[in-house]
Amino acid sequence: MSTDITNIALVLEDGSVFEGEAVGYMPENGIAAGEVVFHTALTGYQEVFTDPSYAGQIITFTTSHIGNYGVTPIDSESRGTFARGVIMRDMARRHSNWRSESDLDAMLKAQKLPGVAGLDTRRLTRLLRDSGSLRGAFGTADQAQLLAAAKNEKGTSGIDLVSEVTTPQAYSVGNGKFNVVAYDFGIKTTILRHLSEIATVTVVPASMSAEEVLALSPSGVFLSNGPGDPEMVNGATEAIRTIVEAGTPTFGICLGHQLLSRAFGGHTFKLPFGHHGANHPVRHIATGSVEITSQNHNFCVDPDSLSGVADITHINLNDHTNEGMRLRDLRAFSVQYHPEAGPGPHDSHYLFGQFAELMEKK
Repeated sequence: MSTDITNIALVLEDGSVFEGEAVGYMPENGIAAGEVVFHTALTGYQEVFTDPSYAGQIITFTTSHIGNYGVTPIDSESRGTFARGVIMRDMARRHSNWRSESDLDAMLKAQKLPGVAGLDTRRLTRLLRDSGSLRGAFGTADQAQLLAAAKNEKGTSGIDLVSEVTTPQAYSVGNGKFNVVAYDFGIKTTILRHLSEIATVTVVPASMSAEEVLALSPSGVFLSNGPGDPEMVNGATEAIRTIVEAGTPTFGICLGHQLLSRAFGGHTFKLPFGHHGANHPVRHIATGSVEITSQNHNFCVDPDSLSGVADITHINLNDHTNEGMRLRDLRAFSVQYHPEAGPGPHDSHYLFGQFAELMEKK
């Protein structure tokens, strides 16, 4: 990590100002802007900021030290970074781990991801928790320019961010028993690793039609995670409904859960500050067991809007929001959280097995 220090500021849309030091890459105009959220995982920083679901957002890490075990390409969850920036209390000046191939600061520079360290993340997190996610901007520009950039930032509501992260063309991974078509709304590498254990996976762009997908004769269809507002993913709900009604076993997570729900009349709404972390307790309603889960989403499905259409299968024990559902009389289910857990606990890996069972029954 460089020893050169550049003092910069983070300015939020409400006028709040935080001071820190520049790390990583800084745009030529001296401004990085996005929707500021906080993430509570203690480890897995590389997996977090390479998750395409963070497109349009600036990630605040609540754990105090970031970068102490370095980075390695094998831990990246996508082909690059789509987040707008990262905020941390302290960036480790030395990294130490046998797997490490580089330091965090070097990776941020290589990926052109702006960062700020030395910032009071506890104060910032409390503000976001009380006020909800806020638009913000940080950098070397003066505070008036940063405030203007924060107020001009579009945020994640009413924005199509999936088109920024989806694959431009189809590709295949794995050689498992089943033939799965995976919609890439912002899919993570760890998800593909789990699916590859049970299937040959054809990853397709978010815009692919139902007719094109069904022409691939899939054993099942997977609906991936992804960023932003589910209402803005053009054509996805129509395609999903056609695929499910054709009898195709379908499994969705995160944004895929929201899109599957919307395809059958469900309504989605934005949470105040979202769920971002690796320690969220979720109850499996059928068994009463509690899973500690990895989560990353700003939007949620209204369970009442699925009345008579689906059975709610999981519920968040922190705020009692909907965390999973299964459609009645159709081969489709979904969860709001991340069973692949990259990073996070492994309590929910059984869901990939349930997907395999659903395809086996077909």
